[in-house]
Amino acid sequence: MFEHSTKLRVRYGETDQMGYMYYGNYAEFYEVGRVEMLRSMGLTYSGMEASGVMMPVIELNCKYLKPALYDEEITIKVIMNEMPRIKIHFRYELFNEKQELINIGETTLVFINMKTNRPCLAPQDFRDKLKTFF
Repeated sequence: MFEHSTKLRVRYGETDQMGYMYYGNYAEFYEVGRVEMLRSMGLTYSGMEASGVMMPVIELNCKYLKPALYDEEITIKVIMNEMPRIKIHFRYELFNEKQELINIGETTLVFINMKTNRPCLAPQDFRDKLKTFF
């Protein structure tokens, strides 16, 4: 299992009239968590794409427990429970400043060979960096 946490503050433009983060913005927080998780391993989306592999989201689930509020710093915890092969699955837990669980979610992404536009195995360097966690 591999876990990584990062923090992101809810900006005014991400909220509705009640000061609650708009529901569609949670997916963007998930993306920030994924990107920072990869960066923590020395990998980037742009590096994967430069090597010919992209990772589109094929499934998203999101459950709202409490609202994320304007100007609140949110902790985004990203969890990978299994070694990726053709698909990669992420779980998310978002916590407010009081460390209360406010949102849970999941995404599944697929590795796509950009030349063939077909699914492919996760890049070898990516799998090598994850081996110690699984």
